[in-house]
Amino acid sequence: MRRILVLILLAALMSPAWADEAAAWAALRSGRAVVALMRHADAPGAGDPPGWRLDDCTTQRNLSTQGRVDARAVGDRFRAEGIRIAKVLSSPWCRCIDTAKLMNVGPVQIAPTFSNAFMLSEQRAALTDGARSLIAAWRGPGTLLVVTHGSNIQALIGRNPASGETVVVTMRGDGNLHELGSLLVPTARQ
Repeated sequence: MRRILVLILLAALMSPAWADEAAAWAALRSGRAVVALMRHADAPGAGDPPGWRLDDCTTQRNLSTQGRVDARAVGDRFRAEGIRIAKVLSSPWCRCIDTAKLMNVGPVQIAPTFSNAFMLSEQRAALTDGARSLIAAWRGPGTLLVVTHGSNIQALIGRNPASGETVVVTMRGDGNLHELGSLLVPTARQ
């Protein structure tokens, strides 16, 4: 009983960010079929330059040097924490694919439903519906990691995460996503 009281006291004293992170790691370690929605790592600016093309990374906004470092750090942390990533999906945008590949947590598959909802604003509802359906269908075992854009995650959970932030979610019975916690880029806190 004393141990439980100590744990409750510690939980009450810890900062909300740390508690949020602890909840995210606990959900990822649980073995339940959870989904980790990650905003691509740092890619300065917003949107893409005029004339961008999906088939040409040189025409898109890409990861910065720090973004590349951050993507590797997130992957390193997932491995150090023993998180089992069962499947990795990525937006077809280069900054998302690069983030997913640099994490080195599994083979990366392109999922068009996670395409950039900011740049394809006229398709936002269809992209969000497709993403929600894909997430609802996830049964595991293990974690589904999705590397996408802030605008896509915002459409799903109501907030725009920081670059490289991972939001751990599960689907409720009512079809809404429930945020279990989130993880910031490890190097962002050093």
